[in-house]
Amino acid sequence: MTQQSEYAVFVKRGMLDAVVSVPGSKSIANRALICAALARSASTIKGLPDGDDTQAMLQSLRVLGATISLEKSDARIETAVDVDRSDLVSVDANLAGTTARFLTAVGALRRGQLTVTGNESLRSRPMKDLHVALGELGANLSWQDEKYCLPVTVCRGESYAHSIKIASDTSSQFVTALMLIAPLLENGLRIELVGDVISLPYITMSASVMRAFGANVRVVDERNIVIDGGGYVGCEFTVEPDASSASYPLAAAAVVGGRVRVNGLWSNMIQGDGRFVDVLRQMGCGVQEDQDGISLVRDAGAPLLGIDIDMSEISDLVPTLAVVALFATTPTRIRGVGFIRKKESDRIGDLASELRKIGANVVEHVDGLEITPQTLHPGRCDTHHDHRLAMAFGVAGLKQPGVMIDQPQVVSKSWPRFWEMLEAL
Repeated sequence: MTQQSEYAVFVKRGMLDAVVSVPGSKSIANRALICAALARSASTIKGLPDGDDTQAMLQSLRVLGATISLEKSDARIETAVDVDRSDLVSVDANLAGTTARFLTAVGALRRGQLTVTGNESLRSRPMKDLHVALGELGANLSWQDEKYCLPVTVCRGESYAHSIKIASDTSSQFVTALMLIAPLLENGLRIELVGDVISLPYITMSASVMRAFGANVRVVDERNIVIDGGGYVGCEFTVEPDASSASYPLAAAAVVGGRVRVNGLWSNMIQGDGRFVDVLRQMGCGVQEDQDGISLVRDAGAPLLGIDIDMSEISDLVPTLAVVALFATTPTRIRGVGFIRKKESDRIGDLASELRKIGANVVEHVDGLEITPQTLHPGRCDTHHDHRLAMAFGVAGLKQPGVMIDQPQVVSKSWPRFWEMLEAL
């Protein structure tokens, strides 16, 4: 898709009957790239997505000294990041929160200083809990502008602590950042999570990826993680299709009706967002799984039902579910996701205000949203630099005529060819 300032969604007439392939999971890819770039032998990672977040990670790891070659969606990591280099380097995470947070932790291993920066939106996102934890671990940190925000400069200190506590009620990425560097610490690391633990499936995903690269990781319970020292070993690793991206074509089948199959999506994936099919099943859709993937089916006469749901463990899918709820027959209440106000956008406030522009009845709560279905109308939705809002609004436009989307190119963060997929449904 060429760069354009607005996009008019094409309404789908009749029932859907489509097969979709989604990009690889950017969450898994960035975790695997860190493990491979810290491993003591070569790795091949297959199925990398081509979105901006993955590109930011690849470029940053090269700046840090990793030797990486690409062939289509596969990456070969021949040599690791040399943490004993003493040069001063800077990496730009662009809009990628995982890239910024994971690389800040990697910087805590380096002899030389690493400066991590990003664009204006990322520089305003929360980093404090991670920066405080890295300081308590033993790293040296300093800030160019506001304390605990990007740009941050980090390097190793004199010694590392053997255990650390970290607040876990803002982002699971802070916990994962510590987990990813723990095998490189001589005595490993015990991590205790403090406060309400959010997005636990992302923590278990991190542990699964790390184990594939030879790390000994024990998630003792939801508050305690123990990781042994010993480093990583290279391997051949295949990235799962992105379950978060899969939510949009699945939601399209729920909203428009018909059938959409997502290739390579299965119920036993390590991504928590794979549970979205169960949410849609609760709303009245049918789910079928075979050797090719998962199909979401809604017959023409089957009503969509609103639900009351805690989405704290699948919070990236709040915009998707909110759009599906617009076309239900009864209200939907989304709970447990107050922390998503500090994502790429305010995914409660911004989402609510934009959906109201197409006639939605949306009430904000501290911890989520309530959507009461009513007649919609044409309107223009701003993406607020957030790929998940853009893609969710695209699904709404499949059913409601006249939905225009400002700055549609933000989907390049995770799915550059999203609009092509939507038109092909």
